[in-house]
Amino acid sequence: FERDDFPLPDYSKTLAEIRDEIENGRGVALIKGLDIDKYSPDEIRIMYWGISKHLGTPICHNAHGDILGEVTDRGFDRKNNNVRGYTTKGAQNFHCDPMDVVGLLCIHPAKKGGESRFASSIAIYNHLLEHHPAYLDFLCEGFHYDLRGEGITGERDEVTFNRVPVFSWYEGRMSARYNGKTIIDGMRKAGKSLTDEQIEMVESVRNLAATPEFCYDMIFEKGDLQILSNYNVLHSRNSFEDWPEEHRHRRLLRIWLNVYNGRPLHPDFATRHNTGPRGGIMRKEGAGYWSDEKYYAGKNTPAE
Repeated sequence: FERDDFPLPDYSKTLAEIRDEIENGRGVALIKGLDIDKYSPDEIRIMYWGISKHLGTPICHNAHGDILGEVTDRGFDRKNNNVRGYTTKGAQNFHCDPMDVVGLLCIHPAKKGGESRFASSIAIYNHLLEHHPAYLDFLCEGFHYDLRGEGITGERDEVTFNRVPVFSWYEGRMSARYNGKTIIDGMRKAGKSLTDEQIEMVESVRNLAATPEFCYDMIFEKGDLQILSNYNVLHSRNSFEDWPEEHRHRRLLRIWLNVYNGRPLHPDFATRHNTGPRGGIMRKEGAGYWSDEKYYAGKNTPAE
């Protein structure tokens, strides 16, 4: 993609440095300055795709087959069974997405709210090691995660076949995988419901992440591209209020990536969708968003 008023400079070195910062440094990068209003939606998606391909291999992130998908409010309630947070306007607790890296490009911010929040999962590990080592023993045992109806069987109550640890030390690297809701729901669906004490240990991770000691807040502006490592960083989002006009609703473009030459991962830690190590969500022909079939009635055609 190139045209006279937008020549393509050599970004390869800069993007290699960003990839190294995400994988081996702070775990977060923010690219600013893309003039969203200057380009068509297709041109924006092409540019975003090109940048992402410098960083890694895109992976499917829902059963509908989305690879470059939208984060926007679809009117769902996070409390309902199998609803995924990115389809709602509610606040999201601190969590990791299941691939190496997640990228978010802000097409339009909310009228109010929707700020991004980050915390170092490695700093939280070190805090628990010092103050609550028994919590770590439990968290490193691993859990059956709820797949929210998007596992390989297609069953609503499918969970990960293997236990996935929150913290995994493997070949000299510490990596984190955390989503408190899918841990608690997954263990319940597996017939191994957690006790109140165990739930407290699971929730300690996201509670610590939300404290001023660990949390960094960032306003997400139009044209911002946020890229972060899911192994080093927990992320969340404040609830938001949309503009009344539909074309002004908060909308982000999201991509999941497995980075090139990524860190080695223990097989049990790397297998998160029952599709093998670093495998994404399996696309199902004709699938809609499993969170609410009513919304997708008549719309559940395969993704382009």
